[in-house]
Amino acid sequence: MGRVTDLFGERKPLIAMAHLRALPGTPMYDEKAGVAGIVESLRADLDIILAADFDAVLFCNEGDLPYSFQAGYDGVAAMTRVVTELAPRDRPFGVDFLWDPRAALNIAAATGGSFIRCVPVGAYESDMGLWSTDVAGLLRERRRIGADRVAAFFNITPEFASSLGTRSVVDVARSAVWSSLADAVLISGPRQATEPDMDLLRRVKETLAGAVPVFANTGAKSVNVSSFLDIADGIIVGSDLKRDGYTWNEVAADRVASFMTAAGRSAVRAGAA
Repeated sequence: MGRVTDLFGERKPLIAMAHLRALPGTPMYDEKAGVAGIVESLRADLDIILAADFDAVLFCNEGDLPYSFQAGYDGVAAMTRVVTELAPRDRPFGVDFLWDPRAALNIAAATGGSFIRCVPVGAYESDMGLWSTDVAGLLRERRRIGADRVAAFFNITPEFASSLGTRSVVDVARSAVWSSLADAVLISGPRQATEPDMDLLRRVKETLAGAVPVFANTGAKSVNVSSFLDIADGIIVGSDLKRDGYTWNEVAADRVASFMTAAGRSAVRAGAA
């Protein structure tokens, strides 16, 4: 399990999403609120998330619709500021920049992040157009910038996209680990907040046989997290923690408490105020 075991030990991690509002240079950016407004809105979400017994937080530029394969300097700079100001110091955190893995890697390296979530293997047709990845370039850059400690979580069933070619997801998972050096494999639904195919997740996990953990990347909710944890080695959750379970709303304390209780965890982290 390598880098992931170093982060979480033997416990199945629960990773909470920290969704940023739209960054500068994107269509939905709020110029009046500015980057300071992004920081303060996310700070309110994190005050609730970090009071609970989550194992890690994953920062993501969720508001940057429509998503791009290549990050702009303005977005990378702004997200680096947000993460620097808000990153927790009592648990690991990660970075995801949709859909530019090198941007996520460099932000994580600069801010002390422990992992990235990315789509570094495969070729896809997608809402963003044809999508051709470059895992070799990503991992060579990780070595070049001295960021070997940053784990790479490979999303091999990316949202808003379908794979080109005839390889099965199980075959992709196998090569992602043994040929492309994934630290963890993520299985997603077709878009955010939708459940993945849990039978597929089970088959991927059986195929990888403990070589790396296999996480459920989307669709975890208080009503299903217990059954997810029966199969998955970890959970990434975002939308279910929001008011009304809606991705673009603010985090709600009662929904966090419900999710954590259903997952068999405390809604109040030891030592939290």
